[in-house]
Amino acid sequence: MPNRPVLDFWYEFASPYSFLSALRIEPLAEAAGVNLRWRPFLLGPIFAAQGWSTSPFNLFPSRGRYMWRDLERQTARAGLPLVKPNPFPQNSLVAARVALAGREAGWLPAFSKALFSAAFCEGRNIAEEAVLSAALRQAGADPGVAFPASRSEEVKGRLRAEIEYAKSIGIFGAPTFVTEDGELFWGDDRLEEALDWSRHGR
Repeated sequence: MPNRPVLDFWYEFASPYSFLSALRIEPLAEAAGVNLRWRPFLLGPIFAAQGWSTSPFNLFPSRGRYMWRDLERQTARAGLPLVKPNPFPQNSLVAARVALAGREAGWLPAFSKALFSAAFCEGRNIAEEAVLSAALRQAGADPGVAFPASRSEEVKGRLRAEIEYAKSIGIFGAPTFVTEDGELFWGDDRLEEALDWSRHGR
């Protein structure tokens, strides 16, 4: 809707906390009177720039154990099943390209939620075409159109540009919420604060 503040929702399909945010953000944003801009991207290049070869939840075992236990608590509170993806993190390159191919078509949010559910509620491998196709169909999209579009140079370039832009504004993890005045909030536990800032500012 016009004349409402816009919140950028940056997320990575392999990110457990992005999963939590994706499944709860829409009703919260609607209640707050905030429009959402869904922005899938890849954390891999951002981690690589910090010298990390994989997720910090793998690099630092105590942090990883805490995260999975925390995720168990959060999904239980939300009444959601949790299945740890194997391998973790998933390869999300094709997923991000497919998602960006649907940005103008309108099915990006529904596809994202369906794919997050497949990954973290069912333990499906989001790098598999069958899993991506099922999420596309669930979102009302045609895989026969979405996959060729995702392989285009235009969409590949769009994803590279999103990653570079994320770097340029200081994003280092996911989910990250960025308000219209450039305020950055990192983590699912900052979602409500980000929405409130979008409405009222400081």
